[in-house]
Amino acid sequence: MTDGTTPTGAGSPPRPSTALLTDHYELTMLQAALRSGAAHRRCVFEAFSRRLPDGRRYGVVGGTGRVLDALTDFRFDEGVVEELRRKRVIDDATCDWLASYRFTGDVRGYAEGECYFPGSPVLVVESSFAEGVVLETLVLSILNHDTAIASAASRMTAAAGDRPCIEMGSRRTHEEAAVAAARAAYVAGFRATSNLQAGRRYDVPTTGTAAHAFTLLHDDERSAFAAQVEALGVGTTLLVDTYDVPTGVRTAVEVAGPGLGAVRIDSGDLLQQAHAVRAQLDELGATDTRIIVTSDLDEYAIASLAAAPVDGYGVGTQLVTGSGAPTASMVYKLVARAGDDGVLVPVEKRSSGKASVGGDKWALRRLTDGVAVAEVVGVGRPPADDGDDRPLMVELVRDGQVLAPQDAATARARHAASRAELPPVALRLQRGEPAIPTEYVTA
Repeated sequence: MTDGTTPTGAGSPPRPSTALLTDHYELTMLQAALRSGAAHRRCVFEAFSRRLPDGRRYGVVGGTGRVLDALTDFRFDEGVVEELRRKRVIDDATCDWLASYRFTGDVRGYAEGECYFPGSPVLVVESSFAEGVVLETLVLSILNHDTAIASAASRMTAAAGDRPCIEMGSRRTHEEAAVAAARAAYVAGFRATSNLQAGRRYDVPTTGTAAHAFTLLHDDERSAFAAQVEALGVGTTLLVDTYDVPTGVRTAVEVAGPGLGAVRIDSGDLLQQAHAVRAQLDELGATDTRIIVTSDLDEYAIASLAAAPVDGYGVGTQLVTGSGAPTASMVYKLVARAGDDGVLVPVEKRSSGKASVGGDKWALRRLTDGVAVAEVVGVGRPPADDGDDRPLMVELVRDGQVLAPQDAATARARHAASRAELPPVALRLQRGEPAIPTEYVTA
């Protein structure tokens, strides 16, 4: 390939290389390490968060599957290398080295959908310094975004209980971020997305009916509703707040009949209107017609509607921006390197406020009667299981080959089980400390 793309299966179009989704200094570090001779030293890198966003009780690992996909496509093809050479980003020797780059190391970490806490070794990369350092920006850009979305989505689905949440934030973020956000939200329990590319790429269920523009297109609301019902059936959802909600509800039932699937409210006092609409629907005989609410919802708004006769939530802006925490603040640090004898030696950053814990790590969740009580991180070796614990680390890549792809549906089921074992305090929306402490055990 000469255009910066990576070949896929027979008959498939080439996928773009992910190699330049990185920071300039990753490659200048590589150049200097190649020159010093340290580039091939065995190293361990770790992605983790020093803290959760302010007031959050737990986080949710998102994006691991996308990291593995990106790792597969991380190739410095001829076009990419020539671009680096032409712009003198790095010297010729480094360009030549990158031309044959293939990740041959190992990766282990938390499976996607797993809950995590401060200090959790979410992703551990063991390789030469050269192979591992160039992955930093790519790994962090995916994990920080998807984890932030999954963590916010989990709080929303927890607040919603059995009522479904639908992701509909594509128009409020970058077009590719929208696809990733839809996937992350699905992992954390959202029922469906409005984004069709997420449906195609990740098999996330999609849904959607009509916006206010469709009503305004027609001469009156009745004509719009009639056209929608004729096209989509009486089970559709009619948007009833373009003009006047009570009139919209009455017209919707007159057009679709009492078998109307749902009405959607997108403005005003949602709590008050939900009660009024429910009473009106019941009076009109549409007792099974559901009420869906939208309009800048977040986990707090969803929780405030818990006692309202609402059947589902559409969430957009607040979800795709992390509901106040647009990044998980994960870092990717070198935590161990081989000494002259080849044995791994812990290394750590000690700067004020940004210290890291050195050493190769493993983790398990300490449980008592099936309820999580601590995140136990073993430094230098796996921590001992007291008989009621759950190991958290999964082997993801061995010798450069992906062993455990992380698909969205499996991650979704995993998240439901992981969140269910947290103590009740984890689901509180009030500000507070992490739901369980992180304990380090040194070999």
